[in-house]
Amino acid sequence: MTENSMSKARTIVLFVAVLLAGTLAGFFLTYAFTIMPGLETTDDRTFVEAFQGLERMFGTFDYGYNWPVLFGYLGGPLVMVVAIALNRSRPIVWWLVAALVLTIATIVITSAFNVPLNNEIKAAGDPNMMDAVQVRADFRESWWRAWNLVRCATSAGAFVCLGWALFLHGQTMKN
Repeated sequence: MTENSMSKARTIVLFVAVLLAGTLAGFFLTYAFTIMPGLETTDDRTFVEAFQGLERMFGTFDYGYNWPVLFGYLGGPLVMVVAIALNRSRPIVWWLVAALVLTIATIVITSAFNVPLNNEIKAAGDPNMMDAVQVRADFRESWWRAWNLVRCATSAGAFVCLGWALFLHGQTMKN
């Protein structure tokens, strides 16, 4: 592979990594600053019913694949590993490693804190046939929101690291 074609491959992989990281960060930020504040204003039954509806769309594949989130969540780390391999002897590799670590942290946080709560509220059943006040209390909304803010920070941090790596890569192409 020529140096020019290698540089183009690096650019494409970095660009895809930035897009995937941005998709993931945007997803979590949307929850933090739009969805959860909106749900906070609802009564308990509506909260449970709406959150269960969101889970049907984002947490299961009952209604088809949520490709943007799936690619960001699973594809992002894979593309970052490829970017690291393509740039292992270049100074931007440390920005790529930082992005990968932050993305893995995002996935761990999601799996350890948010998903179990999502699963509990989803398993609660029909909001019309339950004690919605108790289900919402058991959901620990403030806990879920706090960990969502942490994963917003880690996913946005990965996006920034990748964006900076792409910028630096572009600077080296000019020289």
